[in-house]
Amino acid sequence: MKPDAPSEIRGPFRPIRTNVPGIEISELFPRMARHADKYALIRSVHHDGPAIHETGLQLMQTGPFSNSAIVPCVLGNMGCNLPTGQADSRRVVAGSVDDFEQNCRLARRLTEAGTRFVTVNMFDTVFGKPSWDAHGSRPFSTFADYKNHVGPAFDRGFSTLLEELSNSGRLESTLVVAMGEFGRSPRINPAGGRDHWPQCWTVVLAGGGIQGGQIHGSSDRIGAEPRDNPVTPTDIAATIHESVGFL
Repeated sequence: MKPDAPSEIRGPFRPIRTNVPGIEISELFPRMARHADKYALIRSVHHDGPAIHETGLQLMQTGPFSNSAIVPCVLGNMGCNLPTGQADSRRVVAGSVDDFEQNCRLARRLTEAGTRFVTVNMFDTVFGKPSWDAHGSRPFSTFADYKNHVGPAFDRGFSTLLEELSNSGRLESTLVVAMGEFGRSPRINPAGGRDHWPQCWTVVLAGGGIQGGQIHGSSDRIGAEPRDNPVTPTDIAATIHESVGFL
């Protein structure tokens, strides 16, 4: 959040306080604000690859821990007709593309049954439906989609997952990673949205031995590049490997 930046940088959403003093997040996530003591925000993630969905997805999805399960489906058309990095999944577990909260619950049950690694896709495509791909005009999403659909869906699903894992005593042994393939451009574009931006974005880590209630790294004054402690997708993958015992 850049609440003191000019309007073309800060956008329409305001920060709200969390249950950890000094940590603020977007008003789109009021339930997450009550659980900030459970997660860490990595605010300096970046990569130097092309600003297309497939590149970021390949960087984030591939590796020795290739997916054991994907809920509710493998990603479809992301714009360039290139692999998304999910081809190595061992199985796809059916769920509703429109119900992220239920799919998070399904992922929790899969881990309880012994599945080591589960990917939950919020959306199967960026075309013709609300998603994080808020370029500002159709067939892509708008800030109104963020406010009315995308933000509330993520807030419910992610918070419910943390609550249920915490209540069952399994959060400490289960690593929860919320991440996208890149961020969004620091300046609002002429269509009233934001474009692809791999130069800087945020990843959320919870459980699995991760210390909650902390922020690692920061961005510059307009959120364009890391200001300190830059983190790459490779670093995120290494953290996952170490947390789940592959290193």
